[in-house]
Amino acid sequence: MIIKSNRLAKLKGEAKISETHPKPICRLVFEIGKLMEDYPPEIRDRNKKIVFEMAWLPGTTSDGRLIFTRWKAMELPEFFPPEPVADIEFREDGFQYEPAPQGGQALEWYLNFADPHLFAAYGGPLMAQDEIQMAEHPCLAALREALVSLDLPALTVEDGEPTPVLVMGAERRCALDFETYNLYGNNFARAKAEVVRKATRALNPPSKTNIIAMAAPMGGYGRYSLEEIIYIVKTAYTGFRAAHLESARQPGKSPEVVVHPGFWGCGVFGGNKVLMTMLQFLAADLAGVDKLVFHTLNPQGTEAFSRAKNLYEEIAAGREKLKVDKVLHRVEELGFEWGVGDGN
Repeated sequence: MIIKSNRLAKLKGEAKISETHPKPICRLVFEIGKLMEDYPPEIRDRNKKIVFEMAWLPGTTSDGRLIFTRWKAMELPEFFPPEPVADIEFREDGFQYEPAPQGGQALEWYLNFADPHLFAAYGGPLMAQDEIQMAEHPCLAALREALVSLDLPALTVEDGEPTPVLVMGAERRCALDFETYNLYGNNFARAKAEVVRKATRALNPPSKTNIIAMAAPMGGYGRYSLEEIIYIVKTAYTGFRAAHLESARQPGKSPEVVVHPGFWGCGVFGGNKVLMTMLQFLAADLAGVDKLVFHTLNPQGTEAFSRAKNLYEEIAAGREKLKVDKVLHRVEELGFEWGVGDGN
């Protein structure tokens, strides 16, 4: 089942990270077919069972491989790079997981708006961004079961510090149409079975997705503190930098690293959309990401994106020899305040 790994004792002791060449806390490679067989997802919600049964029919096999890495929080650079992120664009939709163009060098990464307990809510009635992604990629649920069984921390936060998780090669086995059938959030658990079936389209063959799972802070109140802002940037920087490093490990020429973010931490966690968007721009800039494709969902989201982009360009102006901590103080002085969770 595990294709590559060191002994578990060594895995648990592999947390030492050099400043110049960070390494993951652990790296495991799984055969997806064996993973699903040995650690089948335990789904309790009736509607999620319908989706899973359509995505992974009896007798389904897979020769795909899934690469799991977990990363210790990385220290932020002292200075900004001389050049900004090559390209920042938006799409007024949710994640579509489009395949990369044939013959191109791009490696696409999609955010998972994770809970501190990695993929923990896959089997229950919750259905926000994290759970949608797990429902469409059922091997993520089996991955969690495997980590728990192997007594490895299935965490994106540990001892108050972020530990983002990367998953390369997750198979997307179905596509869920939440917009047409109004199934987002709490609506999903209340929906009739026939509606869930209509909203679910099996994908055969499956596509493959690279995922950055990282947890935003939750439950804040009032004005964002400098400490909260630093924590957010460090989390996103670690996830984005790890994606850059894992992309560079792939055979062939150095790929273009494309990250697909969205309003991370701005749903049930109550994050401020403009601030969280701007801080993702900053983190990508520091991490050396080549391109951001930000998914704004709707016109209101596009407005927040545009405001964040304009503000970021202002605070990062004159970037030559610009210190990161100075920019972080500039962000704090803007006085952004926490919002209220959306209840989903």
